[in-house]
Amino acid sequence: MIDPVAFTIFGISVAWYGIIIASAILIGVFLAIKEAKRRGIDADLMLDAFIWIVPIAIICARLYYVAFEWNAYSGNLISILYIWEGGLAIYGAVIGGAIALYLFCRHKKISFVQIVDIIAPSLVLGQAMGRWGNFVNQEAYGTAVTDTSLQWFPYAVFIEKSGPNGTWHLATFFYESIWCFIVFGILLWYQKKKQKTAGNVMLWYLVLYGIERAFVEGLRTDSLWLIPDVIRISQVVSIGLVIVAGAALIYNNYIKKKKHTISI
Repeated sequence: MIDPVAFTIFGISVAWYGIIIASAILIGVFLAIKEAKRRGIDADLMLDAFIWIVPIAIICARLYYVAFEWNAYSGNLISILYIWEGGLAIYGAVIGGAIALYLFCRHKKISFVQIVDIIAPSLVLGQAMGRWGNFVNQEAYGTAVTDTSLQWFPYAVFIEKSGPNGTWHLATFFYESIWCFIVFGILLWYQKKKQKTAGNVMLWYLVLYGIERAFVEGLRTDSLWLIPDVIRISQVVSIGLVIVAGAALIYNNYIKKKKHTISI
């Protein structure tokens, strides 16, 4: 097991989880600024956008997680602030970040759709990197793997804190990380295409990530439940996003274009 604490300076422990998340944010900001410049958008504008988005997204990611795990925090409310111990829900971050970005775009009088298209690859790259923070914290793993022939990484991962002697579990954090890296590559390629409908980059992110999350969430043992042991909240959200975003892609790329062609 990797020590969750990377180092201590002046008596303050710096966790690997925080380092990984901070690195993901910085790389994401760099990529978004680079794409914004390519589109002729001022880099300072993108920096301002991230100043709005990042803190609100982190707060909402934590609140989303705590809301569905209230019993774990109700007895010690100060522990809600201990985000370096894990417990950030990506859908909470997406919802909070989207609201913050929408308000920012309204304030600056710029296109919300254009900016979300710029940010989408950075978002999924951050998720790909962030899952390794889950690895360090030994969380976001799947069901137990009892077959000794399957107890090898990356199929499974040994979780020391699972049971008195530790247990092998499905390495679901790794599955999601690799998928998100693949989606990042797809979005980066699609982002460079000269002819594409505004909003499609973010819609493809929602579809591709939603498909993966709906599947992998069913393998995890630490899911947030809408109805305990019946409905997992992330699967409901993922399936809903796939349907809505998929319908929007069909409309943008087929129905809308067909109408435009007929009108000509």
